[in-house]
Amino acid sequence: MDRKEFISQLGIGAAFVLTSTCLGGCLRESRVIDDVNLVVDLNNPDFAALTQPGGFITTEGVVVAQTFSGEYVAATMTCSHDQEDKIIFDSTGNKWFCTEHSAEFSLEGDGLNATGSKGLTVFTVEHDQNNGTLKIFS
Repeated sequence: MDRKEFISQLGIGAAFVLTSTCLGGCLRESRVIDDVNLVVDLNNPDFAALTQPGGFITTEGVVVAQTFSGEYVAATMTCSHDQEDKIIFDSTGNKWFCTEHSAEFSLEGDGLNATGSKGLTVFTVEHDQNNGTLKIFS
């Protein structure tokens, strides 16, 4: 049997084995959190960064920030580009930013560059000034 015959006999079966192994290693399960119901106590020292404009924290797969205008915003930590939990609040640009591949998103979750084109899940934030808490929900 020559090389051409051998390759043709391998055919689709070998191609399937090779590509399924590659794809299985390259694909990741979605970790995006889209159903959220959190309460953040602004009096808790663990969340002190939220008392300052531009500050942010991460908790339970969510990044929560205070903008320079004093608004509280929240989004999933998981980047839609490659499912990495690398989203932070970029206070200098007043946007969400992925530290892994530089994806950028508006505070509303719209992609601002090619790697951010899939958008980002954002959540509603209600600030209860009377008891110093933030309610974050989908």
